[in-house]
Amino acid sequence: MSLIDIGMAVKLRPCMQFNQYSFLLFFSMTGTVSAQQLSSCPAPEAGYVADESLLAEQIKVKAKRAEIRQNKLATFEGDVTIDNERARIHADNATIDKEKTQLTATGQVSYQDQQMSVQSTDVRLNTASGQLLMTDTEYKLTQFGGRGSAQQIKIDQTDGVELTDVSYTTCPEGDEDWKINASSISIEEGELWGEAVNTVFYIQDVPVFYLPYFVFPVSDQRQTGLLFPEIKTSSATGVSYEQPFYWNIAPNYDATISPRVMTKRGVQLKTEFRYLTDASAGQFNVEYLPEDRELVDQRDRYFYRFLHSGKVADKWQLNVDYNGLSDDNYIVDFGSDYYNRADTHLYQTLELNYFSANMDFSVSFKDFEVIGDHQSNYRALPELKFNYLSDPMAGLEFRLTSELAFFDNHMQEQPKATRLHIAPSVALPLRSQWGEFLAEATWLNTFYQQDNIENTQLAEETTRSLGQGRIFGALFFEREISWFGNSLKQTLEPKAQYLYTDYEDQNNIGLYDTTRLLNDFNGLFRGQEFTGLDRISDNNQITVGLTSRILDENSREQFKVSLGQIFYLEDNQVLAATKDDDRSALASELDWQMGSKWFVHTELQLSTKTDKVERSSISLEYRLSEDKIFQVNHRFVRNLSGEQIDQLGLTASWPISENWHWVGRWYKDLGTQRTIESYMGVQYESCCWSVSLVSQRHLSNRFDAAGMQNTQEFESSINLKFSFKFSGSEGQKGRRKMLEDGLFGYRQAYLIN
Repeated sequence: MSLIDIGMAVKLRPCMQFNQYSFLLFFSMTGTVSAQQLSSCPAPEAGYVADESLLAEQIKVKAKRAEIRQNKLATFEGDVTIDNERARIHADNATIDKEKTQLTATGQVSYQDQQMSVQSTDVRLNTASGQLLMTDTEYKLTQFGGRGSAQQIKIDQTDGVELTDVSYTTCPEGDEDWKINASSISIEEGELWGEAVNTVFYIQDVPVFYLPYFVFPVSDQRQTGLLFPEIKTSSATGVSYEQPFYWNIAPNYDATISPRVMTKRGVQLKTEFRYLTDASAGQFNVEYLPEDRELVDQRDRYFYRFLHSGKVADKWQLNVDYNGLSDDNYIVDFGSDYYNRADTHLYQTLELNYFSANMDFSVSFKDFEVIGDHQSNYRALPELKFNYLSDPMAGLEFRLTSELAFFDNHMQEQPKATRLHIAPSVALPLRSQWGEFLAEATWLNTFYQQDNIENTQLAEETTRSLGQGRIFGALFFEREISWFGNSLKQTLEPKAQYLYTDYEDQNNIGLYDTTRLLNDFNGLFRGQEFTGLDRISDNNQITVGLTSRILDENSREQFKVSLGQIFYLEDNQVLAATKDDDRSALASELDWQMGSKWFVHTELQLSTKTDKVERSSISLEYRLSEDKIFQVNHRFVRNLSGEQIDQLGLTASWPISENWHWVGRWYKDLGTQRTIESYMGVQYESCCWSVSLVSQRHLSNRFDAAGMQNTQEFESSINLKFSFKFSGSEGQKGRRKMLEDGLFGYRQAYLIN
């Protein structure tokens, strides 16, 4: 066995790496390789591991027999291996001719680098030009799981790659459900596009599609061209075919133009423009459907959206979120990538922010596009906020929050107001590993100038000044325990808060950005019962809470339970905050990871006066693996805007067999005893192709002419998707898409650290 370092001035140019990365991209346009492959599918082969000891212009040859003649000709026989820093050739025989500047390998020849392995009967490398020629080849793509044959593969440092009489498939050998044949594929060095001539697509051995000539992207750079279409059918749109076209305008600008043909409604145009600069990023979306055939008046329908976030100067940031649509039913009828049918308002905001270590300032303009018969929200045109936090002095922190806003309403008869709010506070925070303490005093000052208040009890001008004091404390205890034979840690975290807020009659102030908040366990310690500033509840109350956790040896949370309640020492005098009990509902939360497969999350609010559940939710999840999931959900709200919510849901994802997978979802309203959403998808997946069928039925939630939602009509849809896998398995991605789709969507019950 000989080991010879060739001393001749032979240069194996970088071309020997087989510059086929561009060639691989042609076959990777439909996805990437999944981490999990079907057990019957051939696993991707490991790429060539280079010998790092070799220099850039050096090759190493191993053979059973070797002969070198006058430092001009080297001949190798028997189990010949030729390595450079990028690739390897293994052959029965090999010759390196210095005068002809040629390396020849014959017999049973294999070529391997990090992207590809090739079996050939003859490999020739011109060591001067760097041209590599392989004939009668069988190749495998190590990264993408594809394979094929080519009568000849030629790679040239200048001209690029050319394959003659080439075929490609991702199916197992002997079970080729589909393949592609082409008379030639050429990819020029440095070009962004490749060319294919006389391409035929076969299913089994039957040719089904032919293209005499086409070009395809061969770079990881974004390229202009057609994207994959989307085909759907539903009772709202009929059969829908959407064909996106991607336009790579510049490295930092692009656009997607998507005509969508709907048999019931006509042709819709969807566009998206994106931009990116050194200081900003954003996108602009426009959707337009002329003369909707499904409507009596056949009016035009549209949706638009503009997002921007960017730096305008040092420490200054500009954000824009502006949305609009033609009518209430647009999202219901056509769907949206940004909103769902449950949304009642679309944002229309412009905000300028300044940030520093101790101070922040913002100017914003806030408006809304109201969907349906919902109360018209007040718009803030403008709203200015200034906040300041001092560095601690003698342990004390000084904070100032302030706001100046003008509120207007689309309904001209509604009151308007200018509001100025200034709230200085001083706090003493103490924190350690075993607990924390906070004592805080705040003076809340608000001035209102109100207009258009005829026939109301509102005051034209009014000032409200309230004092507020808060004392909060928490302790953290920890001990070692044994649970089911495991050594764990248990924590006990009691916390308590006393809150006092002055009372002042506020009935002469309108409601401009204020609504009642719902409490959960964390909300018990919030200290305010309303959003906004138009109502500040008077308080004289004590809040107590207790949390206990069980942590494993890696401090990961396995179990957590929390209980808390507010005790009112005095009745509220602010009318919007009045209660008929001397304590709040008992709020509790529980998270439990029962072993490695079962997860539980519950929230409960129980009235201790009536012993009735006010709000509750529970999720029980069994997760055997990433694609074996079963989840049961229930949620209950006794009174939400005058309605009772009582719903049960089931979600499941489970493989039927090696190639078949099923996903289902079902939600029922227990109050009306009817199914409000059902979703079922089944997918067949082989190594090289897949087909999925999804059926869905849900409430349409359409709005009538008066803006009221119809809760009796349902919408049904069936989607069929058939795809060939040009780059390995897409099964996990396809199943996850089926699982996440639908009216409610899949969510894990909760997350454990």
